[in-house]
Amino acid sequence: MFMKNGWMWVDNQEKLKIAMDNIQGSSFIGIDTEYDSFRYFKEKLCLIQINNGSAAYLFDPFENLDISFLGDIFTDSKAVKIVHSGDNDIRILSRDYSFQFKNIFDTQRAASVLGLTHLSLSNVVYHYLGITLNKPKKVQRSRWEARPLTKEQLIYAVEDTIYLIDLYRTLKDRLKVEGLGKRAHEIFTEVGAARWKEKTLDPDGYLKIRGCQELNENQRQRLKALFRWRFEKARETNRARFMILSDNNLIDLSKKKITTLDSLTKSCVLSPVKLKESGPEILKVLNQ
Repeated sequence: MFMKNGWMWVDNQEKLKIAMDNIQGSSFIGIDTEYDSFRYFKEKLCLIQINNGSAAYLFDPFENLDISFLGDIFTDSKAVKIVHSGDNDIRILSRDYSFQFKNIFDTQRAASVLGLTHLSLSNVVYHYLGITLNKPKKVQRSRWEARPLTKEQLIYAVEDTIYLIDLYRTLKDRLKVEGLGKRAHEIFTEVGAARWKEKTLDPDGYLKIRGCQELNENQRQRLKALFRWRFEKARETNRARFMILSDNNLIDLSKKKITTLDSLTKSCVLSPVKLKESGPEILKVLNQ
């Protein structure tokens, strides 16, 4: 078996009731999420994992389930909420559900306070529990919004929470022995207070694009305008900026003398799909 306890995929009211009955009243809760921050401008929450030490519950946020009961658990100062590098999980859960958090214990931060330098979950689990986890990058970066999830994705998601409670017990004892409990608590409080903020445009960000320094002043002004347009387009469509135009696209478009849609087409910078999707807008930006 790849896990020491069972798990449940929660995607309907019947399973939600079972999960709620089993999670409520738990003294220790492991929390994790899977989200896509690679393909989207605004991170897309794709999965919520809750582990109470007996089982892992995988909540599907696409099913529009009422999981407000978790909010009471997250603010219960008696129940320990255990995360690993939980800042973004807390930011996204707070953003999408208005959840608040109290009594957070972050196993990554705890390990860091204790002096460990390699802080991935797999390394912390191996260092303190002697258990080997296989956490392949290709699964981490896979399409978590896809349904159904693959067996590899499910294993990955469950293993993100399955050892959090054991890690908590071990790390808490170590912090106490080292006299580092107060310092760690201050850090955990900061993690619990993390809140999501929308990306903002860096007005000078275009200057950091490779090839910018080789442009003349007029070309650089076109690059600046395209850089701003790409950011706004990405925000408007909730797609990653590179999916709108790559940095190379921006540089190439800035260099070429493009005044008509025909010349934009003949430049061969954009694919037919991108030409159809955004050609007129890009032409307008170039000719401002």
